[in-house]
Amino acid sequence: MNWPSHGSNPKYLYEALNIPMPDIKIDFSANINPFGPPPILKENWATLLNVISDYPDPHGYRLKKLLAEKEGLNESQILIGNGGAELIALVGRILAKKKVVIVQPAFSEYEEACRVNDCKIKYHLLAPPSWELDVNELSLKLDDADALFLCNPSNPTGVYYSKAIVLNVLKKCQENDCLLILDEAFFDFVTDYESIVEHIKTSRHLIVIRSMTKMFAIPGLRLGYLAADSANISKAAAYQPHWSVNALALKAGEWCLKSEEYRIETIKYTEIERAKLFAFYKKYGYKVSPSRTNFYLLRDPSLKNQLPLLEFLTGKGLIPRHTMNFPGLEGEWLRFAIKSSNDNDKLLEAFEKWQTHRL
Repeated sequence: MNWPSHGSNPKYLYEALNIPMPDIKIDFSANINPFGPPPILKENWATLLNVISDYPDPHGYRLKKLLAEKEGLNESQILIGNGGAELIALVGRILAKKKVVIVQPAFSEYEEACRVNDCKIKYHLLAPPSWELDVNELSLKLDDADALFLCNPSNPTGVYYSKAIVLNVLKKCQENDCLLILDEAFFDFVTDYESIVEHIKTSRHLIVIRSMTKMFAIPGLRLGYLAADSANISKAAAYQPHWSVNALALKAGEWCLKSEEYRIETIKYTEIERAKLFAFYKKYGYKVSPSRTNFYLLRDPSLKNQLPLLEFLTGKGLIPRHTMNFPGLEGEWLRFAIKSSNDNDKLLEAFEKWQTHRL
């Protein structure tokens, strides 16, 4: 079966399953803020017509300055990109032909970016149901590695690794002269998230990837940034095409940084809905990952491969993210985004029907 490599664009999943796509559907496969873009963006959208008649700033100076101030970094330590995917691709370029370790299960783009650049890849597989990260065990694989990819909070599990754990990982990387590529695409959904971005000022071994598309619900605009020492930023920037970030995205990014109240409300909402969902799943005996963000893994313990559940839900227009292409998961779990309260309720109603269907 030709499984789609990403969430969203559900027509590709329905084609893979060879079932008709309903007219009414809810996509739980894309981990995007259900509130939609921030109010400031909606209110000022019409003014963006004024910026599309000229080329965008190829360096994104205004947004870069704001990001540097927010992170307490120098502007030379920030690189704005066309979403996380472009930034991961740029990191892949600077790692060409090097030895890379990927903490799995993980976002498939890491491996794709490394393989196209002829990297030698090793996995460090974490085990369900907790996906705990044993740093000493991980460090055994770093002695000949040039780079390590770690996602925090993890995609697809939603597991969050504390600052102490990540700093320990960074220490092991530094001891082995190995880059730590830390993907923080979903950091801003986690209550009391402890970032290590400040350590960029003292470590040439740390590269942090940040996305602005998830929290601010602008995946169609594509926007993210790298934070790293200026030497690594220069290496990545050398491979970036001119004007890779469009003028609309740059302006939207400036507005999004002014939307702190919206971000806080999103975190509160996510916590409430996650607690509601997890209470239901516990009541009916489903297994879920200990997620701290806006998505989670789920499995019906009566099934090894979750394909029957996937087919049941998609048939009702409720679209999870399959895990066939996640090493360590291989279809034994499904991933769900936390959507609007009404959408989440419809998902739970479907699970109640599944209880009867599977008997």
